[in-house]
Amino acid sequence: MSLKQNLHNLKEKYKGTKMAPAFNAIHTFLYLPNEVTHGGTHIKAADDLKRTMNIVIMALVPCLLFGMFNAGYQHYAAIDGSLRTDVLANFFTFDNLWIGIIKVLPLVIVSYGVGLLVEFIFAVIKGHEVEEGYLVTGMLVPLIVPIDTPLWMLAVAVVFGVVIGKEVFGGTGMNILNPALTIRAFLFFAYPTWMSGDKVWVYDAVNRTGTADAISGETILGSYAQNQEVIYSTFDKFMGFIPGSVGETSTFLILIGAAILIFTKIASWRIILSAFVGAAVMGLIFNQIVAADIITDSSKFYGLMNTVWWEHLTIGGLAFGAVFMATDPVTGSQTNKGKWIYGFLIGFISIMIRVFNPAYPEGVFLAILLMNVFAPTIDHYVVQGNVKKRLKRTKVKIA
Repeated sequence: MSLKQNLHNLKEKYKGTKMAPAFNAIHTFLYLPNEVTHGGTHIKAADDLKRTMNIVIMALVPCLLFGMFNAGYQHYAAIDGSLRTDVLANFFTFDNLWIGIIKVLPLVIVSYGVGLLVEFIFAVIKGHEVEEGYLVTGMLVPLIVPIDTPLWMLAVAVVFGVVIGKEVFGGTGMNILNPALTIRAFLFFAYPTWMSGDKVWVYDAVNRTGTADAISGETILGSYAQNQEVIYSTFDKFMGFIPGSVGETSTFLILIGAAILIFTKIASWRIILSAFVGAAVMGLIFNQIVAADIITDSSKFYGLMNTVWWEHLTIGGLAFGAVFMATDPVTGSQTNKGKWIYGFLIGFISIMIRVFNPAYPEGVFLAILLMNVFAPTIDHYVVQGNVKKRLKRTKVKIA
């Protein structure tokens, strides 16, 4: 008997019981639903929630694979700095990939395992079908955390993010905050020393190397915040050969993902473009402040203020957040004008937080969460503005 038939038999066996959603979810995930609608007129379309989520995951896979190689590369380059002289020759190696596999793959497994377990439990308790919304969240979470994040810590954060960030609001489509960013925020506030960005971003293998000091590399934003000399070229920053969380370093691959999402009409190009514009404007403002000698190099804000505006677009998690998180159709603005405002403020506030919070120089996830809260308000005033314009036109015609 085939696996499909076995799953179908289990599905029929538990039909009408509390465990039915669990078996329905497994069957539907592996195969197409065998239920069809009868009677009436129905809209037929090739896209559904599962296909949409799968496309987003496919757009994220290049960032994941690159992040695996980068995890190993940053580890070995921190031990032997000469490896940075020829990045391309020393990057795509099996040793680098192996480090990525043993460090990144467990993060993915824990993220999906714990998150889906919570989803199944809530589906059984509440008696509804398991939703596919966590398919993307489960992939996003390992890409936005430090590579040495303890698995138990990630598991606790995932439970918090899924329950508080989504299920308490009613599940997928009802949440007001991005679940992946809720998980990241929980880690930031609950375990700040692990999110500081000084040494946890490079794989710590003391038992293998015998020296801890050689592998305590900090993020590039940490170097800028401390006004230290940055050894990475513009090419390294854009391509992603720099320390950082698993998925955020390669702006090049993130832009490829953006092209996929825009082409398939899953993500809004207005939000992505306006987020980059907002970040550039804030960066230019800070550059002008430095140029006018309003702030000196003795200030703790000088390093990131003095960073050229376009560099802000290629370092840190700005690009990743703008493409894969700000564009979340559930928590973002829905109106076209609202999307411009929403994206612009995300970019603008991200750079502001990045500069004025040197202890943790990354603000994109906080900016997106903040704008998640204000997205309905933005849409409300956009709609009300349109209503007032139409009322004025109506009054003119009546007169």
